[in-house]
Amino acid sequence: MASSLETAAGPHPAAVPAPAPARRTASAAVLALLAFAQLIISVDYNIVYVALPQIGSGLGFSAQHLQWVISAYAVAFGGFLLLGGRACDLFGPRRMFVLGLSLYGASSLAGALATGPGLLIGARAVQGIGGAFLFPATLTLVGTLFAEGRDRNRAFSVWGAAGGSGLIVGALLGGVLTELLGWRSVLYVNVPLALIAVAAAVRLIAPDTAVRAGRRIDLPGALTSTLGVTGLVVALVQGPDSGWLSATVVLPAAAGATLLAAFLRTEARTRDPLMPLRLLRGRALRTGMAVTFLFMATIGSLAYFLTLYFQNVLGYSALRTGLAYLVPMAAITAGSLLAGRITTRLGTRTAMTGALALGAAGTALVASAMSAEGSYAVLVPGFLILGLGQGAGYTLMFGAASAGIAGHEQGIASGMASTAQQVGGAVGLAVLVGIAGLGEDASAAATADGTRAALFVATAGIALTALVALGFPRRAAR
Repeated sequence: MASSLETAAGPHPAAVPAPAPARRTASAAVLALLAFAQLIISVDYNIVYVALPQIGSGLGFSAQHLQWVISAYAVAFGGFLLLGGRACDLFGPRRMFVLGLSLYGASSLAGALATGPGLLIGARAVQGIGGAFLFPATLTLVGTLFAEGRDRNRAFSVWGAAGGSGLIVGALLGGVLTELLGWRSVLYVNVPLALIAVAAAVRLIAPDTAVRAGRRIDLPGALTSTLGVTGLVVALVQGPDSGWLSATVVLPAAAGATLLAAFLRTEARTRDPLMPLRLLRGRALRTGMAVTFLFMATIGSLAYFLTLYFQNVLGYSALRTGLAYLVPMAAITAGSLLAGRITTRLGTRTAMTGALALGAAGTALVASAMSAEGSYAVLVPGFLILGLGQGAGYTLMFGAASAGIAGHEQGIASGMASTAQQVGGAVGLAVLVGIAGLGEDASAAATADGTRAALFVATAGIALTALVALGFPRRAAR
């Protein structure tokens, strides 16, 4: 039997046996394009972190509003993922791929030209919407264009390597560009990248078939889910700064919960739902959503604390902070590329739990090495182990979540797993920031202590994620 990373996507062009050399070349080119698009998404998620001080001073942000340069992207991304996933199923992943990239390019240009905080925050929100259409499209294309088994496992490895390492490349590239060219360059860089990817998509990816007859977007479901998830994410990202009982947190949270309850009622009654609730009966998708939530709540939140430690404890500049991520990036890339082979041999459940065990061990080592008088060298062993586990885990979890989902519902399944990812990241960061207890004027010693405490709690969370991953169906390796 195939491993659980292999998606039963129904008949598709890649399902023919023994591809010809020309098809292998075409598949390699398409995979490179999908990995490139995933790299753009991941890089853009982190690239502005290191540039935040320059952005704040350049556009006159207040300390309370600067976080929205990050949060606007996260809120819009999380809020629109279900809609983006369903749109892939109804209108075709190639169309949504091009739409997402076009939104990325246009909004990045607008953000780079911004003359005030409001314009930049709006541009970042549109970037998030572009990501919400692009991310499910890349997942759907990987899951349907490559034959199940070794080919698909390899494709997810390359895709995951781009995504996992892109989170680190974003920090590195952000530091280099900010230091050499100023903060606007971290947005300008997306414009030519998006144009190249759109041109390649038109040439390499076969056109979508006609829009599915008799199907339509579930507008009530789209509205309630988008606004509901947006309200929830707004409350989560605002909580650490405004206080959990403030009106700016309680009101969005209450509105989001009410709208999500209305969304579930709508989906249970409509004949053509945005998110078919029957998909949640699948053990792989249920477990995958839980794993993606916990993965991003723990491992996915670590870059925030590492950046604090590099700059506020070790005293690194923006450029040196970016360079400090080279070792984790190399380990993440290695873990991602190894994941496909391990999965083909051992199956997804074994590979996923092993990756998470490595991630927990590496996080604990990094936390143990942190101190006010610490150095980068003592962090390296932990970075290597953590990176291997992080790269392999990120690669595996999305493919495992969509195992057994029919090809015409791959988009919404990807959107469901991705929404869990985004909400998990917001929840995890809010919780860990609260545990760290760091103020704007925290000393180096306080920053080291708070960061170490947050990483030890994250270690426990990663171990819990490994236990949850045991819920993936047991399938023999091919």
